[in-house]
Amino acid sequence: MFFLFSVNFKGIIINNLFLLLVIYDKMIKGNGDVMEKKKVIVGMSGGVDSSVAAIKLLEEGYEVEGLFMRNWDSLVDGENDAPTTDLGICPQEVDYNDAVEVCKKLGIKLHRKDFVKEYWDYVFKYFLDELKNGRTPNPDIMCNKYIKFDMFRDEAIKLGADYIATGHYCRLEDGKFMKAKDLNKDQSYFLCQVSKEQFKNVLFPLGNMLKPDVRKIAEEYDLVTATKKDSTGICFIGERNFTKFLKNYLPNQEGDIIDIDTIKVIGKHIGLMNYTIGQRRGLNIGGYDDRMFVVGKDLSKNVLYICVGNEDWLYSTSCIVDNLNYLGDKPVEKCHAKFRYRQEDIDVRIKWINDTEIEVIYPQKVKSVTPGQACVLYDEDICLGGGLIKEVRKDGTKLWYI
Repeated sequence: MFFLFSVNFKGIIINNLFLLLVIYDKMIKGNGDVMEKKKVIVGMSGGVDSSVAAIKLLEEGYEVEGLFMRNWDSLVDGENDAPTTDLGICPQEVDYNDAVEVCKKLGIKLHRKDFVKEYWDYVFKYFLDELKNGRTPNPDIMCNKYIKFDMFRDEAIKLGADYIATGHYCRLEDGKFMKAKDLNKDQSYFLCQVSKEQFKNVLFPLGNMLKPDVRKIAEEYDLVTATKKDSTGICFIGERNFTKFLKNYLPNQEGDIIDIDTIKVIGKHIGLMNYTIGQRRGLNIGGYDDRMFVVGKDLSKNVLYICVGNEDWLYSTSCIVDNLNYLGDKPVEKCHAKFRYRQEDIDVRIKWINDTEIEVIYPQKVKSVTPGQACVLYDEDICLGGGLIKEVRKDGTKLWYI
């Protein structure tokens, strides 16, 4: 446990002796003068990662201020039965209160900005449109592209920022966007649509850290976020029931579940938007010993296709990827790819259709490649960017059931 006290140092209230000494050491030049500090606005989410990101920046001698983004309003956005805590407040306000406590402990200013309308227009509408089209969206990727590294950046510049920073686990080194040191926490997949221009003057303080070390630092500073559980699930849904949440915005249309091998109806689905390719749980079909998987959808007939035991229906050998955000210096013909988060890197060949559309080829076959999800390209630890899966193929032919 470090000593706690308050000192006004160059206009900033510092509450920690160790932190003050580290900052002073970083700022002293050879002639004993204090260097002018660069200002960083760090996205404070109310979680442990952004908390420690702020600490690391202070230790590096930056002038640090926090900015909390409010992206969702259950009342404005038409949500019924929104979750609340035992104190009767929504989880987002709990996060804000935690961010306030952390910034107070670190002696930094915290700003708050509503992006509720922008989030609806650029992220949530995309999410609903993709579901209506039978695809599986990834709103966190669009949140990074349009909110965190665009509108947040603009707001930070208004506040006088030289840099922006987040608690993401990834790295920027020598102009290259890279995976984090902690591969178990690496988040480069979710930043695949952030452009080279957007990455300018961005800092990722946790890129070379391991998660246990991050929590250890938070505990040493006695932060309220030190033992706080990491957020999971889609950002605006969190750990709520997906189907129940979706009913607020898309009406359920029940339809037939068809065994793709026999073309026989074996059950009823509760709305195609509630299912994704490769899904095994929640089908509510009994009487079968073999495992079942969702393999496709037919929107025109409102049919959900599943396989019973025969998983070959889930495999493909190539896909078309559009909306490509390419971060490499020159086009590649061979690299690695991920078609979903936490997937192992897969050897692929690239056929360039144009600057923003490619065919990704994997003759060894890959399971559950899903339209709407991101295909992210890598050269070892270097992220080459990514795009959205438009069409899935097997042996050069589009899969008719996806």
